[in-house]
Formats: sequence, C-alpha cells, structure tokens
Amino acid sequence: MQPTPTTSRPRVGPPGWRLSVVLLATWLVVALPTAAVLFLTGSRSTVVAGHDAVVRPSLDGYATLDLGPYLPNFRYPSGGRIGARIDLGKTTADSYPALIKRYAFLASRPEGQIRKVTATLTDLALDSAVDGALVGLLAPAVVLLVGRRRWAEVRRGVTVRRTSVVLVVAIVAGTLAVRPWDQDDEPVEVATWQPLAATLPDVSLPAEAKPLQVESGLVTTGTRRLVESAVDSYRRSTAFYGRLVDASDELATQLHQPSDGEVVGLLVSDRHDNIGMDPVARAVADQGSATFLLDAGDDTSTGGSWEAFSLESLDTAFDDYDDRVSIAGNHDNGDFVSKQARRLGFTTLEGTVVDGPAGMRLLGVNDPRSSGLGTWRDERGISFEDQEQRLADLACRHDADGDRISTLLVHDANSGRQALNDGCVDLVLAGHLHEQVGPSATTGENGKVGYSYTNGTTGGAAYALAIGSKIKRDAEVTLVTYTAGVPVGLQPVTVTTLGSFRVGDYVTLSPTGSAPAADRPPL
Repeated sequence: MQPTPTTSRPRVGPPGWRLSVVLLATWLVVALPTAAVLFLTGSRSTVVAGHDAVVRPSLDGYATLDLGPYLPNFRYPSGGRIGARIDLGKTTADSYPALIKRYAFLASRPEGQIRKVTATLTDLALDSAVDGALVGLLAPAVVLLVGRRRWAEVRRGVTVRRTSVVLVVAIVAGTLAVRPWDQDDEPVEVATWQPLAATLPDVSLPAEAKPLQVESGLVTTGTRRLVESAVDSYRRSTAFYGRLVDASDELATQLHQPSDGEVVGLLVSDRHDNIGMDPVARAVADQGSATFLLDAGDDTSTGGSWEAFSLESLDTAFDDYDDRVSIAGNHDNGDFVSKQARRLGFTTLEGTVVDGPAGMRLLGVNDPRSSGLGTWRDERGISFEDQEQRLADLACRHDADGDRISTLLVHDANSGRQALNDGCVDLVLAGHLHEQVGPSATTGENGKVGYSYTNGTTGGAAYALAIGSKIKRDAEVTLVTYTAGVPVGLQPVTVTTLGSFRVGDYVTLSPTGSAPAADRPPL
C-alpha cells in the first residue's frame, strides 16, 4: 500500500505573528489616546517671570499668560500647533506698576523663559508618553488572559439586542454626567482677543510685539496706561542693550587676543537679576575670544525662587560653554541659587579643589553671609573669618603637595586674604563691592607672589537692585587669560550708564608659585 502523499502549504510568517500584530494593535489603541489625554489634561508647577506658575498644554497654537482677575491676559503665537496656558500666581512685586515694569524687562530678554516653558511641556509630554505606554500594556494583557476560546464565546454572545441595550445605557449615563439642562450664569464680561496694536492705536509698538494679542474684556483706562508703560520700558530696554551688543564689534581691536597656548575666561559678578546685560557680556566675551565663564556670585537680589529667571538668562547666554563655574554671594540667600545653577549645568564650587579648563586648579566657596535688599549681613553656619582660614589651610595643603591653586573664586576678596598672605594661591577673583579693585600683588610668607582682583557689578546695580530699562551705575566684566592653567593677565571692560564701552588696559600677571601644568607632579 502506497503512502498518501502530503501537500506542503506555503509558510506565511513566523509562528504567532497574527497574535503579535493583535497585541501591538491593542497596545497602540489604548496607549496613544491615554498618553494624549494625560498630556492635554496635565499641568506642571514651576516659576515663570518671577511668579509661582502652573503651565498647561493647549492646542490653540498660542502661549497664553493669565495675569489674574484684574489685568488682561496676553497671548503670543507659539509657532506650532501646541501652545501653552501659563497661570501666574504669587510673586514678590508690591504694586502693579512694579510688576508691569518687570514684565517689560523680561520681555526684552525672553529666551530663558521660553526655554523653561518649552522644557516644562517637554517633561510633561515624556511623562505622559511613559504613563500611556504602561497603561497600554493592560490591553494586550487582557487579550492574553482571556484567551482565544473565551474571545470566540464573547463574539458569539454579541447580538443586536444586547448591543442596543449597552448603547442606551451609555447615552443615559453620559447625559446624566453632562447635565445639559443646567444653565450657568452669564459672565460679567465677555472677553475677546484682539491685536495689541488695535487696543493701543496711539502707541507705536516694536515689530516683535505686533503678533501679541490682548484679552480686551479687561482693558480699562488704568490697565491701558500700565500696558503703555510696559511697552515704553520694553522699547527703552531693548534699545539700550541692543545698541551695546551692536557696538561690541568695535572691541576686538582694543582687547588682548590670546596667543597660542592661552585661554580666556569671562568673569562676571553682582548681576542682581539684570538679564539685559547678559547678551552684552556674551558679546564682550566673543570679542575677547573667551571660552569659559567664571561667576563670582550675587546673581540675584534675595536668592528667592522667583529670581530663577536670572540664572536661566545667564544659562541661555552661555549655553554653548563647556565650562561655567559659579559660587553664590551674600544676596543669593539659601540653597536655591546653587541648586538651580547645578540644575542648569553650572559647576558650583563648594570648598573643594576641582579641575578647571586648560589645566586650571580651582577652589571656591559660597559667601557665608546672608543679606536681603538692605545692608545687613547675617552669617550662616560659619563665620567669615573661619571660612577665610579654612580656605587658606586647604590651599596651602594642596600647594605643599605640588597641587597649586591657580584661582580662588570667592564673592568677597577678603575671603582669600589669608591664602594670599600665606602665598598659597596665584589669583583671587571676587566681586561684592560693585567697584573694581586691583589687580594687586601680594608676596606671601613663603615668598610666592599671588594677586587679588575684584570685579565691578556686571548688572550695573545700585545696592542689590538692577532690574530696569538701563543700568543704574557703570557695569563691568573682566577677561582673564591663562597659560597652562596659570593666570597671566586680565583686562576689564566697563559699560557706562550712557551706553558706551570703556576698555581697560591689559594687565600682565606674574605669579611665582605655579609650575606649568605639564610639569606638575601627578595627583
């Protein structure tokens, strides 16, 4: 008896491929809508424009600022389909005029705030995507748990009658939930959006403000004057700092240009929230071929979280620098400033020796004192004198081990006084006084020469206040040149209150304690 021949069937795919497709499809059907709903209904609390704020995504293509019940809301095209609704809450301003001036000042340099809102929405989107993906796993899990046989039974049980009953129940439940017969009271004022130019036809708006729209329902005579004041402050601020950036092209021929083997850092201090000076400081840095940033503190006036915009602006201005080193000053009260700086990618010096760019060895620490908008200085944790001695002891231990500190970065130059007297550091860089002091040479007890230099206020600040449409006093940044990790020169650049540059002489430094980086013993 001949065996019955068998016919082979063509293989259409790997075993279980249909089940894999079903599982993937059910996951996508649940995960994508869930992620979208979580994103569009979600929110994040943050600090925007000096306010506690809640940021929510929208699909209207506008970034909308809700300024509360007494001021009109504003919105600006986001440039895409996704927008943001930003509800502003508590802040420190004590009057509407002061608040409006702050808004105008921030609007003249909005990049940091735009990046923050964008990052907040991106973070919300990523979290929503992850949560949606996890929730979506429930769908294929149900498919696997029920099994093929049970699903076949379910399909056989589906009838027209049963389907109709389910639909009726769903409609009734939805109607009870929505309650369309409930009528809300008519709103006190029906607001509509219109271009700011139409609201203020007598005000000449800058080109950047033309797309701005205002919710016209709350535009009264008083708010109209506030908006007019804001526009005027914005125009004067952008004009003052914009002219300085444009004029910086003339600085290159007046500035020392690094030769082979030299690197240049930009020293800033006492910015006190003046974000208008940040693009000016960057322009000077570019003209002087600087490649890293040294921040000697007092970036804020009170150290409050509402001043996050100041650090975010500095981050935006120098975001392409690999090395950005900072300490906190006496007005950077509390831990917020240092934490925010680290969050933005700055290297914060905390009393230990670290490697800097191009072979530098850096030591620095936050100012131990705490000041508000007045002139008091409360010491926190350690006395100023104890900190001065500890820095000197640490620097001298490293120097004795052949690990010379090339730069001690402090807020007040007196913090490095003992280290210089002991001859254990090459250069002390500081701020705090709002006036330039030095560079001055000190021959230590061990015969080694080091220098002290205090930078003026980069924010052009009078006391702790620098927010405004122009600087309140002459502002200053300093270019510091290094060779093989050793400071060899510095050059201050001053911005006058009249809006012009004054370039100081390049001063050669000759510290005698350091060997070139290549000749130092290994650590």
